[in-house]
Amino acid sequence: MELVIATRNQDKLLEIKELFLSAGLDNISFFGPENFPGYPEVIENGKTQRENALKKARAGRDFTGKATLAEDSGLEVQALGGAPGVYSARFAGKGCVYRDNNLKLLAMMEKFENRKAMFRCVAAIAFPNGDERVVEGTVDGCISRELLGEAGFGYDPLFIPSGYDKTFGQLGLRVKQKISHRTHAILAAIQVLKNVRV
Repeated sequence: MELVIATRNQDKLLEIKELFLSAGLDNISFFGPENFPGYPEVIENGKTQRENALKKARAGRDFTGKATLAEDSGLEVQALGGAPGVYSARFAGKGCVYRDNNLKLLAMMEKFENRKAMFRCVAAIAFPNGDERVVEGTVDGCISRELLGEAGFGYDPLFIPSGYDKTFGQLGLRVKQKISHRTHAILAAIQVLKNVRV
């Protein structure tokens, strides 16, 4: 099978490829947007992660003619009514970087004792025959009071998963790969790919 991974985020791409390898799915040839000149930029204006994931998967499939996997992830903070949620990647505004988002979140959380949060990842696969599958993964945790750790990306230096006393940024990729929201979603997507006949 040939599979397009519809992301230009190299951090996410690395995580996803590692999960496929660890699952023993070695009969797949991977492609990214960079393999297809003119690959469209998809505006992620969906109201949910599901909408965004499907939009990206469909765009990749329609442009390349190949099965396309896309995911959309977000951090949902209870005290902020689920924010940043679908806006996680651009929480601090257009052109922001990971640190900008983290600092904005820390500032907004200063007045809250309730620091419960959840990471959600929705993965969608769009197949050339029109079939579509959507799966989801979550991990509960809380927001630390300072940036801790250098590993990972995004909100990893702030998110402490339940059952641990360190952030994803401190725990490192090996631990994160076992328990993260993206891991749960991509492993579910891998099961779809193992079982589906298209």
